[in-house]
Amino acid sequence: MNSYRELKVYSVSIDFTVEIYRTTAGYPKEELYGLVSQMRRCAVSIPSNIAEGSSRRNTKEFIHYLYIANGSLSELETQIELSKRLNYINDETILIEQIKYIRGMLIALIRKLEEKSNSK
Repeated sequence: MNSYRELKVYSVSIDFTVEIYRTTAGYPKEELYGLVSQMRRCAVSIPSNIAEGSSRRNTKEFIHYLYIANGSLSELETQIELSKRLNYINDETILIEQIKYIRGMLIALIRKLEEKSNSK
């Protein structure tokens, strides 16, 4: 891999971040500095940690950042559930499916990197 930009999980998480921005654009104004801001920060954190981790010195550090990205996914999943309960979104199914897809890719990449690291 020459660049994090070549990772499918990176490009999919960028697209997902755009989707979160579009979704939260319709939230009430009083949530701008609350739930909207938090959800957007979590979403941005996912591809950002993938990019930052890939630029670190070693595989172990990269894996650490991938786990951070996964944690941001969990935070965002909670915020989406809360958004549904507050009736800010009608159907969270597509967003939750996207989270599961990204999480699966992250976990697969982590496993691949761990195997590579352990075989050295």
